[in-house]
Amino acid sequence: MRIGDINNADIEQLHGLSLAVGWPHRAEDWQLAREVGNGIVALDGIGRIQGSAMWFPYGSDFATIGLVITTPRLQAYGAGKWLMGHVLDRVGGRNLGLNATRAARRLYRSLNFSAEALVFQCQGESTLPPDVESSSGRVLRALAQTDLQAIAELDRVAFGADREMLLARLLGCSESVGLIRDGRIEAFSLCRRFGRGRVIGPVVAANDADAIAVVRPYVAKHAGSFLRLDTREQGGAFSEFLSRCGLPVYDTVTTMSRGHPWLTAPGRQAPREPRTYALVGHALG
Repeated sequence: MRIGDINNADIEQLHGLSLAVGWPHRAEDWQLAREVGNGIVALDGIGRIQGSAMWFPYGSDFATIGLVITTPRLQAYGAGKWLMGHVLDRVGGRNLGLNATRAARRLYRSLNFSAEALVFQCQGESTLPPDVESSSGRVLRALAQTDLQAIAELDRVAFGADREMLLARLLGCSESVGLIRDGRIEAFSLCRRFGRGRVIGPVVAANDADAIAVVRPYVAKHAGSFLRLDTREQGGAFSEFLSRCGLPVYDTVTTMSRGHPWLTAPGRQAPREPRTYALVGHALG
């Protein structure tokens, strides 16, 4: 096996790799990942892709890792650890975060990653959302590129790192909703095509009511279609809303970190501070 740059890899082979392990990524989803991140592939003697791993730098001291895949026949031979060794050599000493499947948690623990929280993968054929009370003084509207700096600042506080370049790319390929009070954006969400249907994320808001407000328009518009939303929210009005919209918990993965902790410890967040209600998904954090 040898290592190659993921940007030189055949996109249809990458699509076939994710299909081999039952992941929903389309060729278009792989291409988006390559545009906003870095990665490597494992190639056999005749150039066939047998594995992949990507990292997404956010600033000089943090990156997320994702799309770590090996073909089923290589999983028993330590190919995942071999790929991760090459990634760790390339990330420049950054603090790292990732979302690990059950099958991968043991690998990441062996590489000194620590578990921080569960992520609930909520998905299904969406139904018409329940009615919710509309707060006075609140306006919902689509976002424009001129809103980028405002939503990037909200996201920076919620996520813990600067993702303005990623958000700029996502704005260009996503539906969007911003919640405005007194002329300021206080919550936002994006929704784009992914896998079997659409994924909603990121969703950034300071409370459940605002998070519901910026998610509900997508559920109403795409009722009857497949939607996915990945969240760390367990219980509460937001989780209940998702269940009532036909998006029950399908599976869980585990947020893990290496170096400094990624997530704010429970109880340490300011009451009105924005937080991440839904992840970007697609391994981007």
